[in-house]
Amino acid sequence: MEVSIAEAAKIINSNGVIAYPTEAVFGLGCDPMSDEALEKILRIKSRDPKKGLIIIAANIEQVLPFIDVSKVNEKVWSEINNYWPGPFTFVMPCSNKVSTLLSGNRDTIAVRVSNHPTVKAICLEAKKAIVSTSCNKSGATPCKQAREVEEEFGSVLDGIVYELVGDRKLPTEIRDAITGKVLRRGE
Repeated sequence: MEVSIAEAAKIINSNGVIAYPTEAVFGLGCDPMSDEALEKILRIKSRDPKKGLIIIAANIEQVLPFIDVSKVNEKVWSEINNYWPGPFTFVMPCSNKVSTLLSGNRDTIAVRVSNHPTVKAICLEAKKAIVSTSCNKSGATPCKQAREVEEEFGSVLDGIVYELVGDRKLPTEIRDAITGKVLRRGE
């Protein structure tokens, strides 16, 4: 079912799950503080909960509640600010507020401040960061168009934002914020 940005934000704030375009593929999103919604995403994807999920936001303030900022020094923040907003995901120490469904029972969390206009609009309207995991069954090719999402997942989602993905060919790069190590290459 096609939904507007405002409707997508309401769904997120009501423990629902949406599909929306990101920098390279469609993502599945929900409220990262809702175990009910996190469990639904894991079921939809048939994803191992130990893998954890990424959080995406419109600004750095939206990701701060998920990070243990006491473990991140100024040099790291300065480096991250060179990449955000943008298609770079950083793995950082997580706060004690983070559900094990979100972190994969790790002491870290993957976060990104996006410059994709739809992502930013949804996060600003919802007034929070949201989950961002590729819209696919685990191991399958992620959806790149809304009609693909509708065909494969339309019956199990609470809404689909019918807008375009960005022009990136690969999913975003993932780096360990503390060590700088690249965990997944981007373009």
